[in-house]
Amino acid sequence: MHSAPLPTKGRGARSNATGRYEPTTTEAFDDGWTAEDEAPTQIRTILTPEHARTIIAGNTSPDIGFDRSIDPYKGCEHGCIYCYARPSHAFMGLSPGLDFESRIFFKPGAGRLLEQELAARRYVCKRIHIGGNTDPYQPVERDLQSTRQILQVCRRFNQPLSIITKSNLITRDVDILGPMGRDRLASAFVSITTLDRRLARAMEPRASTPAKRLEAINRLADAGVPVGVGFAPVIPGLNDHELEAVLEAASKAGATTAMYVTLRLPLEIKDLFREWLADARPERAARVMSLVRQTRGGKDYDPDWNTRMKGTGPVADLIAARFKAAIKRYGLDAPRHPLDETKFRVPADARAQLELFG
Repeated sequence: MHSAPLPTKGRGARSNATGRYEPTTTEAFDDGWTAEDEAPTQIRTILTPEHARTIIAGNTSPDIGFDRSIDPYKGCEHGCIYCYARPSHAFMGLSPGLDFESRIFFKPGAGRLLEQELAARRYVCKRIHIGGNTDPYQPVERDLQSTRQILQVCRRFNQPLSIITKSNLITRDVDILGPMGRDRLASAFVSITTLDRRLARAMEPRASTPAKRLEAINRLADAGVPVGVGFAPVIPGLNDHELEAVLEAASKAGATTAMYVTLRLPLEIKDLFREWLADARPERAARVMSLVRQTRGGKDYDPDWNTRMKGTGPVADLIAARFKAAIKRYGLDAPRHPLDETKFRVPADARAQLELFG
């Protein structure tokens, strides 16, 4: 089955290939339009409620630093072309391409769902990570406020949390995160992949600008939230030369810790990324993919648990060495701020309501 290419203004992916579980596939063909022609209307974001019974997800991956998380949304409008969450849309019969960034699922009553789980007698308090898969502060959050509902409940229960985002919208919630941070109940990471506005616009089309992300670090730090910077992903030949500059800028803004992840290209992402690279940075495409393969044992991706986050080989080793030196130089090697799990309390009204309707 063939279809005309979809408009991509304001989106990251250049195509919308069918999910891998579907019986038929679609393939775009060139109808002659180019970037010099008048841009078509932007793709409309479609919001779909997801009626779930739970909101906390468990994690058993040995290389992830948390065992439970909350993702307020499935899909992400930010459109980051490298996003490792893209393949999850195939499970819903949707494309990891443009569908992922325009077909967004949300849980109505997210705060109520979380309150029910935290109030359950079997619940044992441990840190909850918010945004481990898709961004909790993507543009739809301005209206839906699912993430804010979740934070409000965490504050009521003194439930410790960590949160990661590419959006300056997180500063809206410093009234919650600030007091929680000062009480050792919250920490945050802001992901900055580049200081180049043009590259950020091409690679992460609907995320906040690099300057706005640095501003978010500053606002969070000033409010008392322990905040780190994530230089993720490191893309050899594309943004790796900015590693030191990004870490220095984040340190000056108030970050006290840092992390990095080398580009991962599992499943459909490898084709989406190569397609984007050939369109957005054609002069670098061959070099970038060659360097990527050098970090993955000659393949586009190696899913080995022990190496998938950082890669292997001389290129990966050099990135690791530069990162280690830079975090020491810029004071980003402070220990992670431990969160206090002993303050967790179920409010009396929450327990009573659960027993009444349980």
